[in-house]
Amino acid sequence: MAATSDRNIALLQYTSGSTGNPKGVAIAHDNLWHNLDAIYQCFGHQPDSRGVIWLPPYHDMGLIGGILQPLYGGFEVTLMSPVDFLQKPWRWLQAISRYRATTSGGPNFAYELCARKITEEQLSRLDLSSWEVAFTGAEPINAETIEQFATVFAPCGFRREAFYPCYGMAETTLIVSGGSTTAAPVLHSVKASSLAQNQIVAANGEQDSRTVVGCGKSLADQTVLIVDPETRIECPEDQVGEIWVAGPSVARGYWQRPQETEQAFQAYLADTNAGPFLRTGDLGFISEGELYITGRIKDTIIIRGQNHYPTDIERTVENSHPALRLGCGAAFGIEIAGRERLVVVQEVERSYLRRLDDREVVGQLRQAVASEHGLEVYAAVLVKTGSIPKTSSGKIRRYACRSSFETGSLNVVSDWSENPHGKAEFVHLWTQTESLLKKLQPSEHNSNL
Repeated sequence: MAATSDRNIALLQYTSGSTGNPKGVAIAHDNLWHNLDAIYQCFGHQPDSRGVIWLPPYHDMGLIGGILQPLYGGFEVTLMSPVDFLQKPWRWLQAISRYRATTSGGPNFAYELCARKITEEQLSRLDLSSWEVAFTGAEPINAETIEQFATVFAPCGFRREAFYPCYGMAETTLIVSGGSTTAAPVLHSVKASSLAQNQIVAANGEQDSRTVVGCGKSLADQTVLIVDPETRIECPEDQVGEIWVAGPSVARGYWQRPQETEQAFQAYLADTNAGPFLRTGDLGFISEGELYITGRIKDTIIIRGQNHYPTDIERTVENSHPALRLGCGAAFGIEIAGRERLVVVQEVERSYLRRLDDREVVGQLRQAVASEHGLEVYAAVLVKTGSIPKTSSGKIRRYACRSSFETGSLNVVSDWSENPHGKAEFVHLWTQTESLLKKLQPSEHNSNL
């Protein structure tokens, strides 16, 4: 039997599918070794470390961070079902307390759920003093969630310095950047109006501000650049661009997708021809070596020349009324009569379904979005509990949500629209009509029409 080469494919790791159909990422043995060693060093793991993981094993953070990392480091880990966590988030913290875990974590929504749903009686039974690395990633990290969780669980021995914001993705095996295990998260307050123009300007306590969370510095033996996605030239430090990555953790490509592999994994800088780099599709900036994530290129909503990140709008919407479920909304743009318009789809809390005052909810929703973002909501759709499409790690599948909106297949409780018909089906018909008109327009590629 032939010896296994480090460059041979070890496994296929599928992307989340949050912005399109999932793709199989070809992870080689040397990718795994490099990333596992990087995690071990970044997290400060030792043979006596202890993990608790509820993330599913078919998700990169659950498989590589939760199962393979303990095997690599030779330390124990307690695995629990994601369903058990989602049913009762307290079970996760209870397991950390019981098994004296030093490392555990998950996406932002996991910490938010725990902070909001914990009871005083449950708090009194927790001891989180052993928790050294509370990693958070896989979705945008919210500064308010960090502060709230740290405040709520401080009486249980949780230290704010234990929070470990990090950045990674399936195409880089797992982790790309991370900070110090002994320092508090790095927060950066920037002007929201400048951020909308892809510029970074310190807010200095002004109202026009947005706080972004640092995701640490790049791993050893690899390069992280911020690049203008149009010109393919590296951006200056005070500018938002696409995150490009090169190094031993970057995978071989997408399984049996040569064209998409070339587009994503074979990027070169236009001015120096340096490369190849992985184009992550994520937007961010680097300040004093710290990497900050601001959104995804495909998700960015551009209205009247201003960039708007859906995560910001979604957070405004979910906080506009108690009837709306946290972490269960999608904001996206659609083109109507040649203009980009804002659509919001939001789940309703189960307890409000039978007593929902939809006019009040939509009214407060629209007012909050106008006040916080200066935007008019074109359509707002309130849907049933648990019906928003999500990935295995809990990220909103905005692409799938947008498609369901356009086809009129959402599980609607109530909807409102600026157009006189007031229905999503009208938008679907308009979109189909616009698409047909574009196809009928003569062009150099369609000269026979």
